[in-house]
Amino acid sequence: MKIASFNVNSLRARLQIVLQWLAEAKPDVLCVQETKVQDKDFPAEPFMRAGYNCAFKGQKSYNGVGVFSRTKLENVRFGLDTEPQDPARLVAVKVRGIMIINTYVPQGFEPESDKFRYKLEWFARLRDYLEGQYKPSDPVLWTGDMNVAPEAADVYDPEGLLGSVCFCPEVQAAFGKVGNWGFVDLFRKHCKENGRYTFWDYRLPNAFKRNLGWRLDHMMATETVARRCTACYIDTAPRMAPKPSDHTPIVAEFDWPPRQK
Repeated sequence: MKIASFNVNSLRARLQIVLQWLAEAKPDVLCVQETKVQDKDFPAEPFMRAGYNCAFKGQKSYNGVGVFSRTKLENVRFGLDTEPQDPARLVAVKVRGIMIINTYVPQGFEPESDKFRYKLEWFARLRDYLEGQYKPSDPVLWTGDMNVAPEAADVYDPEGLLGSVCFCPEVQAAFGKVGNWGFVDLFRKHCKENGRYTFWDYRLPNAFKRNLGWRLDHMMATETVARRCTACYIDTAPRMAPKPSDHTPIVAEFDWPPRQK
């Protein structure tokens, strides 16, 4: 089973890039973030023609999450349990026995801002959501654009970038508290190397070519799922396409479902 996550930075603007990647990579499930499209305008038809079932929640110009799956989507729900629920930032679905939680975590704007405090609160509310809905022994995969680089190895300039809204102790601690609920970082389970990123800022000249990146997109799984993960990697091909998203997909492969004893 292959599951991927991709911040598309406007689904309609990147539609052909996403469809081409689906045709080539053939994931069983693709989670997308920052779709930036209202539900009435969501381009579901091309994905359905490609053989994918869809669940999505969006809003005009901002945020938006979706899941595409080759098999049936079960137990679909949107948003957190506490106000504001932010339905366009979280979609949870069950696919072949795995509960997949796809999130677009607030970026935070800048330290000391209300949006930054909201980001920290959002992580705390996500931890409460997990505790209220699941157990660490359940098969749960948490993925998406988390807007946090957890370690120095996850940014191109740890000293110069320290203190930014996606690379600072407060955000790393908030992310860590969610992770400590019972998650394994699947990418770090399979790759210990520095310099592997999922995001390259448009504002930096030739950021992708110079590999001035951040690892902001993650695959986090409970042990039940993590021990059956056979690979986790970043696919940079979509970032090399004309007019790409500033992110690229992260992919995990699993020996799933478990074989009956």
